[in-house]
Amino acid sequence: MTYESIVPGELSDPALRAASPLPEPGAVTIVVPTFNESANVRELLRQITASVPGRLPCEVVFVDDSTDDTPEVIREAARDCPYPVTVLHREEPVGGLGGAVVEGIRAATSDWIVVMDGDLQHPPSLVPELVAAGERAPAGLVVASRYIKGGSREGLAGGYRIAVSRGATWLTKTLFPRRLRGISDPMSGFFAIRRSAVTADVLKPLGYKILLEMAVRSRPRQVTEVPFVFQDRFAGESKSSAQEGLRFLRHLAGLRTASPVARMVVFGLIGATGFLPNLFGLWALTAAGMHYLPAEIVANQFGVAWNFLLIEHLCFRDRRRHRHWWDRAGRFALLANADLVLRIPLIALLVGRFGMSALTATALALVTTFVLRFVGTEALVYLPRKGGRATDTAAEESRRARSRTARRPS
Repeated sequence: MTYESIVPGELSDPALRAASPLPEPGAVTIVVPTFNESANVRELLRQITASVPGRLPCEVVFVDDSTDDTPEVIREAARDCPYPVTVLHREEPVGGLGGAVVEGIRAATSDWIVVMDGDLQHPPSLVPELVAAGERAPAGLVVASRYIKGGSREGLAGGYRIAVSRGATWLTKTLFPRRLRGISDPMSGFFAIRRSAVTADVLKPLGYKILLEMAVRSRPRQVTEVPFVFQDRFAGESKSSAQEGLRFLRHLAGLRTASPVARMVVFGLIGATGFLPNLFGLWALTAAGMHYLPAEIVANQFGVAWNFLLIEHLCFRDRRRHRHWWDRAGRFALLANADLVLRIPLIALLVGRFGMSALTATALALVTTFVLRFVGTEALVYLPRKGGRATDTAAEESRRARSRTARRPS
């Protein structure tokens, strides 16, 4: 990852730059994640220059994942800007657009951080109003909303994108009614947040809906909204795709299962769906002539594999790095099959020792082994190994140190 600051045009001469004191942190840092937006950069910087008044100190941080000449275009265009412009180019776009925003937040030096897209669908003229609204409230988060009076989504091209946007908004507000209370447009990518109101290290973005990530994981107590009209893209093509849609759904699942209770519920629902591949496998094997007892043992592995794949992606996606996949799969299979071995003796004990009916004993055994399987899966398969968390933290600190070393003036 490379970090380059472009000094404003009037300080581009090396002698003047050496004689000038370091600038004070700006009042607002505008974070712009970019991916192949070279055709939009000059106009974006021009509009920011025209919109942000001189009394509001400003800096712009581009976090760039481009494969084209966008970084070079930013450097060239920034030489005519009256404020500092930074280009943070990531070799590995971890977390997608959301991950880029988190890197921009880490690099920001201002009290206020405004996040906006680089395609001019978010009007730069609204930047001062976002900061002013936050100061008036006072609020920790100011959302530019398309869905309050004065706002509009007219820049969304086509009925399909409008329907997807509305459907995603409804889904997120249904899944997180408390966290998103007072936010009419949780899918907005245009917002201002106080630097003191967000901790970058608690964010685990996946894809492009970073506002949702912030609102769910570290929402400020006070939130206000400002209407805005979603503009047409200035140049280039939209980066939205079916793949981004799938990443968004995975992100939703990860956010919804962040608490242990929610994870247990999803774990149980996934376990219930495992009966389908189990029964199908049993039918296929017995139809092929296998005896039903070994067929049931083999068929159970179909259900185990099904459950493992869903649990990997819906319950413990952010914990998979602690062990190799074959280690996780082996441990999960052992726990799932131990459930069968434990359940029958437990039922016999409840019936013979405590006089329960077979039905009651079976129901209690199912609940008991389910809880044990969930706790065992979380503790033995997905919790970090001893020293693993420290290793991850050390690696992250090393990465940041390399980033700071790479930071240099132009």
